[in-house]
Amino acid sequence: MIKVSPTNTDGILVTINEAELDDLLEKEWLLTNQRGSYASGTVLGCNTRRYHGLLVAALEPPVKRVVTLSSLLEKVRINGTDFELSNFEFSDKLHPQGYKLLREFRRDCGVHFKYELPTVQVEKSLYLAYEQDVLMVCYNFQGQAADQVTFTITPMVALRDFHAMQSSSTSLEVKQNSDIVTAHVLDPHGPAVHFLCRQGRFQRGADWWYSMRYRQEARRGQQDYEDVWVPGSFQVELTLPGRITLVVHATAGLERPGPIDDDVDNLIAQLQQRQEEIITLAQPQDEQERMLAKAADQFIVRRKIKETHSSTSILAGYHWFADWGRDTFISLPGLLVGTGRFAEAREVLSTFGAVLDGGMIPNRFDDYGGPPHYNSVDASLWFINAAYQYLLATEDKTTFNEHFHPIIAQILQAFHDGTSFNIHADEDGLITAGDSQTQLTWMDARCNGVSFTPRYGKAVEVNALWINALRIMAQTGTDQGRQQSFMAQAEKAQQSFSRLFWNPQNGCLNDCILPDGTVDMAIRPNQIFAVSLPFSCLEHHQQTSVVQVIQEQLLTPYGLRSLSPLDSRYQGQYHGDQFQRDSAYHQGSVWAYLMGPFVEAYLKVNGHSSQAKEQARQFIAPLLQHLGEDGCLGNVSEIFDGDFPFRPKGCIAQAWSVAELLRIKQLLR
Repeated sequence: MIKVSPTNTDGILVTINEAELDDLLEKEWLLTNQRGSYASGTVLGCNTRRYHGLLVAALEPPVKRVVTLSSLLEKVRINGTDFELSNFEFSDKLHPQGYKLLREFRRDCGVHFKYELPTVQVEKSLYLAYEQDVLMVCYNFQGQAADQVTFTITPMVALRDFHAMQSSSTSLEVKQNSDIVTAHVLDPHGPAVHFLCRQGRFQRGADWWYSMRYRQEARRGQQDYEDVWVPGSFQVELTLPGRITLVVHATAGLERPGPIDDDVDNLIAQLQQRQEEIITLAQPQDEQERMLAKAADQFIVRRKIKETHSSTSILAGYHWFADWGRDTFISLPGLLVGTGRFAEAREVLSTFGAVLDGGMIPNRFDDYGGPPHYNSVDASLWFINAAYQYLLATEDKTTFNEHFHPIIAQILQAFHDGTSFNIHADEDGLITAGDSQTQLTWMDARCNGVSFTPRYGKAVEVNALWINALRIMAQTGTDQGRQQSFMAQAEKAQQSFSRLFWNPQNGCLNDCILPDGTVDMAIRPNQIFAVSLPFSCLEHHQQTSVVQVIQEQLLTPYGLRSLSPLDSRYQGQYHGDQFQRDSAYHQGSVWAYLMGPFVEAYLKVNGHSSQAKEQARQFIAPLLQHLGEDGCLGNVSEIFDGDFPFRPKGCIAQAWSVAELLRIKQLLR
């Protein structure tokens, strides 16, 4: 059993056991810098994904991400004997085998690898600077002063889009200007990575390392081999004890960065101060909430809105998601409102509100800086709910009335009258949207022309959100006539909702009503929002029955299944190539974020009794254990397999998974 435990420095400690090699390669770490850039790998220091890298830089923050520094090859020579600290995988074998010298992995405001050599101890620490694409790698050596020690650091460079793989056919170059070494692509406007190691002497030695394997890509049915480039090495003659610092700076062009600060102690102090500020705002009640508050911060980024202006946004998940509207507004109450970061919550609402188009909040911002994508029916409705949650928490009526109320009014008018993708209120007052060629709800997986969950027409959660939004406007509006109009619309829609969606045979809600009147009676988690939202559209006995059915058929230790196992379409394993994975994504995979609305609904129907709260604590206990021990340490995965043992899959760190767990922890205080 791998030992994972909290440390006395508010971090996570993993004790390395060589016998648990495969399990250790499943445990990952993540550092972020609020630009969309990150550093990530495994606790052994071996990359297992194309998305791993020691500096993955967002060249147009928070997107256009490029793997600049993939890894480092490190060799210690002690009295003529070489010891290698690194690990890379080639054809199912690790080489070199630095894990045999690794004793501990630790994560706090940085990540740390502790190695034991015969007469020397080495601690390697990685720190990612806040709001800069700068990585500092610090090596602390302890040992006998009489030992002759030489240390060699060899950068492994990729310089490619983080979705792609590098090939030795790519032309890369290296140049040295004074003490700064720069590796770059031939395009003067392309990515470059700069290195500074004042204690070391750089020796050119441009070469390729071929066919480095990433085992997680093989599982995902993706290309799993890559070539990486070595521009040369830094060599340092050491007197023990000693410290070596390597600074890595990524840029979107060849322009040399300004003076490079290699004061690692100053950077550590800045990172620790920032973490303490976050903790102070969040006011966590226990260690788990502290960990969640720090995890929440990793998703908060700055997005350029205009040439001279940037604003706060929320990345949906690492490694590969950018900022998505739906994810953002489901996450906002937990990530920002619940952690006391009200100014940033306002900014996020304003960021998306500024690009409202025809009543549509973007489904997502573009991964490469292009125009926003608006193909979502529910992002706008989640925006309204998030704005209302902000109002409830802050009582900031001025901001709500002056800035958010006009946006909400535009959304409701557009949805009522009709907007893109045939989104409009039908004669029965319910929202209908899309056609057989569109995927507008959150269950939007589509591959090779196949829509795996066709939910066009009237989707249950969309109309629960619509009725919730109408009642929010009826309650918060300042014009009595318009308030009454919104209330009348809500009453009409609610009557139609009860008639069309309630399924007495199943004791729960139908999932979708197609335009031709066909009823999809699949038991899915979408109906839980009809209970959990502030304004439910169900009678109490119906709410109770919905919660019971979901508990019996969809609840797992890590969230709700996306489809009942009793359904013939159910798929309990998320694996294989893109088509296989997409076919299981919403057909049985467990979504961690859905534990939030489920627990909230469970508490609601049970009157928030002490017994219900104790049961709720038991519901979330496995997710809290996962937070500190599995997957990406200190974070929560996107999805899990629907079948036992519910292995984590998808993104290693997902915003709404963290947000909803944090929100429920606070509800249970």
